[in-house]
Amino acid sequence: MSVLVLSGTGTGVGKTVVAAAVAALALAARRRVAVLKPVQTGVGPDDPGDVDEVVRLAGDLTGLELARFADPLAPATAARLAGRPAVRPADIAAAAVELNRTHGLVIIEGAGGLLVRFDDEGGTLADVAWALGAPVLVAAEAGLGTLNATALTTEALRRRGIGCAGVVVGSWPAEPDLAARHNLEDLPAVAEAPLAGVLPAGAAALDRAEFLATARRSLAPGLGGEFDAEDFAIGQLRAG
Repeated sequence: MSVLVLSGTGTGVGKTVVAAAVAALALAARRRVAVLKPVQTGVGPDDPGDVDEVVRLAGDLTGLELARFADPLAPATAARLAGRPAVRPADIAAAAVELNRTHGLVIIEGAGGLLVRFDDEGGTLADVAWALGAPVLVAAEAGLGTLNATALTTEALRRRGIGCAGVVVGSWPAEPDLAARHNLEDLPAVAEAPLAGVLPAGAAALDRAEFLATARRSLAPGLGGEFDAEDFAIGQLRAG
């Protein structure tokens, strides 16, 4: 299957803009792309969500959101408070398999970090990746705490035998401080995974053409895929 799971080292680290960048590259390679957001929290019922942002930046793709909760909480907690059924890893995997029947690439954008609970049974995004045999691309921020959070995430992947496609810094500041600059030097060794790219802060404000150009400069070389080729396959992203 051509499924890529996108996790983050936490909330607000740029997962959505990274998802949009990968989607834009695959669309430019003439692939049908679907973005699956299992659970959106902290957004009202009629407000734009992460899937809408990916479509705005990347272009003509299929977006699917399985559940939405207005409370800005972990998915399992938000579902419990709303009195609604939680989305289980099995539900997410089944939706991805169905989308993959008609799409050349399915990107699953998680909620928060890798081990955030989707349900009260403890189901996580790692369970989804393991069930699908899909690699995980990790979005991180630049600054203090990044090395520790990234190391914990990639260590959890290795324990489960889940491939890591690399780490992407989702919002690189125009004037990086000392901690951010050293992140780029130390991330590959600490994560035991490649630094797959660095997206500049403000990328989400670009128009679609410039966003694609930025994705090509920032991500295509690090991900190792020939994104301009018709035979682009997410299998090129597998690692570990």
